[in-house]
Amino acid sequence: MEEKIKSALKEPLKELGVSIYSISLEEEDGVNTLFIRLESETKVIDTDLCSQCSEIINPIIDTLDLSEIQGDYVLDICSKGVEYE
Repeated sequence: MEEKIKSALKEPLKELGVSIYSISLEEEDGVNTLFIRLESETKVIDTDLCSQCSEIINPIIDTLDLSEIQGDYVLDICSKGVEYE
């Protein structure tokens, strides 16, 4: 699943100067959440940039066969954060 998502998103995100740091599927408060954590060497990953990335990521994710995810899930696009540095 992770490689499939990374492969599909690499070039579109590259145009924004962003890359994927990590992808994980976690249960959060009883809800499956697909986290896509972003990083950039040249930009600050703020809420505006996450929103721009979301507009690119959402329609691409919808076209992928993510049968590894059982049931509904929430997509969370965020910065890698300081805990991953």
